[in-house]
Amino acid sequence: MGIGRAIRLMRTEQAMFKFHHFSRGAGLLPGLLLAATVAAWAQQTPLTWEQVRLRFEQNNPTLLADQLSIEESKAEEITAFLRPNPTLGLTVDGTQIAPNKGVWQPFAGTFESPSISYLHERRHKRELRLESAKKGTLIAELSHADLERTLLFSLRSAFVSLLQAKSVLRLAKDNLIYYDHVLDISRDRFHAGDIAQIDLDRLELQRTQYESDLQTAEVNLRTAKIQLLTLLNDRTPIEQFDVSGLFDFDEGLRVREEFRQIAMDTRPDLKEAVEAVDKAQTDHKLAMANGSTDPTLSAWYTHNSSTNNPFAVNTVGVSVSIPLRLFDRNQGEKLRTQLDIRRNEKLREAAEAQVLSDVDSSYALIDSTLKLLRPYKAKYLEQSVRVRDTIFFSYQHGGASLLDFLNAESEYRMVQLSYVNLVGSYLTAAAQLNQAVGREVIP
Repeated sequence: MGIGRAIRLMRTEQAMFKFHHFSRGAGLLPGLLLAATVAAWAQQTPLTWEQVRLRFEQNNPTLLADQLSIEESKAEEITAFLRPNPTLGLTVDGTQIAPNKGVWQPFAGTFESPSISYLHERRHKRELRLESAKKGTLIAELSHADLERTLLFSLRSAFVSLLQAKSVLRLAKDNLIYYDHVLDISRDRFHAGDIAQIDLDRLELQRTQYESDLQTAEVNLRTAKIQLLTLLNDRTPIEQFDVSGLFDFDEGLRVREEFRQIAMDTRPDLKEAVEAVDKAQTDHKLAMANGSTDPTLSAWYTHNSSTNNPFAVNTVGVSVSIPLRLFDRNQGEKLRTQLDIRRNEKLREAAEAQVLSDVDSSYALIDSTLKLLRPYKAKYLEQSVRVRDTIFFSYQHGGASLLDFLNAESEYRMVQLSYVNLVGSYLTAAAQLNQAVGREVIP
């Protein structure tokens, strides 16, 4: 008995020890589950437009590569303002090869003459080169801003496409849920003998359209996510990536002249065209300066121990070398830069016309979309719901035919889908107007 009781006691203690450790592990389990849930939630938190834009500016390779062109242009400013290097020369002559009177004197009577020369640039050539390089940097910055403007339109369009795909998917799910509810009621009516088998079959066959809409919406959603992730240079799994934003429209729209004026003051490509004219004028001044003569100043020291004149052993000298520009006076560059001024002036006029054309076209597009959207929001959406529910109620109680119900359901689906697509078109047109103006005027 004593041994048996001891064994039972040992087994009880082992069980209590295992339960104690299991309880400690079970106590840690909720914390681990909570941490995993928080991490998953952080990964799946939808991004707003501001967050998407920030990631785009930080990660888009095309934008980052173009940013380096500005740094390259700044490096060219350093090169443009460099002074000419001086030239150092050394002349040695008269070294004895054979011994003189039996005594080896290899350096006796050697003639040494170190010299230095420097090209002096006249008519502010360095300053004009620096000015031209700085204007080239400014043009590079404006070109980068214009590239960002264009890419932001693509980014905004992809963002809107994703919001639109989410709305279409939500509509497709709601339509399928509603139609399944209709099928449930219709099956009950069939079992009650209220409708024929052929009517039920037609209703069930119609469900394939809603299934197809759902599958198409899911594919479009994944495609929209892929496009946006590509612009962000992001490798986040599609299932963990999402965005959030207001998928609606603002009925108010400012007058077109206001957008025109903002565009003329803001568009970077127009500013780039204006700066190109200014740079061409500077380049012409530089071409005129390069046609002038630059003297070369030289100085040297001479040690000549073999001279018979005791005062001419150590001497210094200076010289000025002036090229005679009888034939080459930089005539070609002078003419080319003068023509380049006229060319850039024409390009500036073309840029102004393009800016106004972009604003007018995008304004007409958004105004037309608003004219279509207003009656949808004020009347058509509510009417489509009312007609569908009324016809369904009438069909359910034998007051309307199956064809009437299917037509009403199709009209509802068409109106709701058209509204979602019109809102997407409005947001895309708003992004296009922002691009045309040069900054975000419609959020």
